[in-house]
Amino acid sequence: MHQAEKGVNADRGASLPTQPPIMGTDQAAISEGGKAIRAPSAEIDGRTVIATGKWIKIAAVQDEELLEGEPVADPGLFVSRLKHTRLNADIFTFAQKLADPTPKWAHHLEWDNQAVIPITTFADWWEKRAESSVRRAVRKATKVGVVVKAAAFDRAFVEGIVDLYNETPIRQGRPFWHYQKDFDTVKRENSTYLERSTFLGAYYGDELIGFIRIVHADKVANIIQLLSKMKHFDKRPANALISKAVEMCEQRGVSHLVYCAYTYSDQTSSLTEFKRRNGFEQVLVPRYYIPLTLKGRSALKLGLHHPLTHHIPRPLLAQLRKIRRFWHDRRVVVAKETL
Repeated sequence: MHQAEKGVNADRGASLPTQPPIMGTDQAAISEGGKAIRAPSAEIDGRTVIATGKWIKIAAVQDEELLEGEPVADPGLFVSRLKHTRLNADIFTFAQKLADPTPKWAHHLEWDNQAVIPITTFADWWEKRAESSVRRAVRKATKVGVVVKAAAFDRAFVEGIVDLYNETPIRQGRPFWHYQKDFDTVKRENSTYLERSTFLGAYYGDELIGFIRIVHADKVANIIQLLSKMKHFDKRPANALISKAVEMCEQRGVSHLVYCAYTYSDQTSSLTEFKRRNGFEQVLVPRYYIPLTLKGRSALKLGLHHPLTHHIPRPLLAQLRKIRRFWHDRRVVVAKETL
């Protein structure tokens, strides 16, 4: 056997480790339930991997959908390196990119769903994808004086976002995550991937009544947030923002405009209906789950890698959502009556 095959570098005469060294962990800032928290993290192959969960710890690549290139190029090598960190995760999960949705790894696979507009031309979206109600809404926005344009991420724009966030404590029947955040927090949270971000603002006079934040990754434009003022709902700023985003995507040669998930655990979600009417379609991409421990293998078999809501029967979940919506709406009414 050659000397190099025994784990010795023949050129330098130095012993090579038979296993990668144990890598230390750090802390990464993430958002959980709208609140900024710190999670254990480790750097692997230029990716930040975070571990979340209490009983079952699940590791994932942070912001994987916003990264350029595949988040995990070689799962076997990546997992080998992950096991030599101090994250002590039970399961590792990652998804393939939208550009390559055909499964190519022999691991436990489930399907993520994404809300996608394939970009060809603005005319194609306008005439074939957007519903007639959306076209009327965009025309109405223009008629009443709403102007949608690219916005600089400056102090005035951040102040406009703060004003939007503070309009109401409840949105879609649940506490609004961003309500009453201060200027510095809002600026920091919207500054990530700033060099690859586009902001579009919907203005009524000098007032910012809606905005959309897009992060570009490869040839995909990802909508991170779309928000408009409820008191200006009749002016249809949200539809006007989507229209402008599609137009911008065509100009920049973007292949797809993605707006998070298409369907949610709530099958009657108004957000899904909004996306459908605005020309988004559901596209499935493979997501893999790789157990790292015996506990992880058991949890995967029992489906415990999903949140609790995944295991509650849909009729019961729908009733619980109605109760939650009623409760939060009542809190808003009481708060207004005490002013």
